[in-house]
Amino acid sequence: MIKYNTMRKLIMKNEEDTRAFGLDLGKSLEKGDIVALVGDLGTGKTALTKYIAEGLGVAGPITSPTFTVVQEYHDGRLPLYHFDVYRVYDEDELFELGYEEYFYGEGVCIVEWADLIEDMLPPETKLIRIEYGENPEERIYQCTF
Repeated sequence: MIKYNTMRKLIMKNEEDTRAFGLDLGKSLEKGDIVALVGDLGTGKTALTKYIAEGLGVAGPITSPTFTVVQEYHDGRLPLYHFDVYRVYDEDELFELGYEEYFYGEGVCIVEWADLIEDMLPPETKLIRIEYGENPEERIYQCTF
């Protein structure tokens, strides 16, 4: 389960702010880091993932693994495992995928819809809650790291 530290609130005014945040985060991530993204449909979880991947040096296009649950990218400075657990209906599905090998492996994991598997995430998971802001481009990030 995620250890809830004091959350810090960040306001992303536009896509450029989101990209800058994602690039910085991607550059700072280390082997074994897990980033849990929580937010309503359309808040930008996949967009943020693309920028984190760019910060990790992943060159290829990043797409949401909605139907495959996990996409692997191996061309960055660390392997990136991008999960979308929206359609995961029970823990057995993740066990069958070998999620522990990803979560405790040599790469970085980003998990969209992480609140659906919160009990399976390690305590040191980096949590980002994404909410809509005051205008259509603005997003509010509440982060535990």
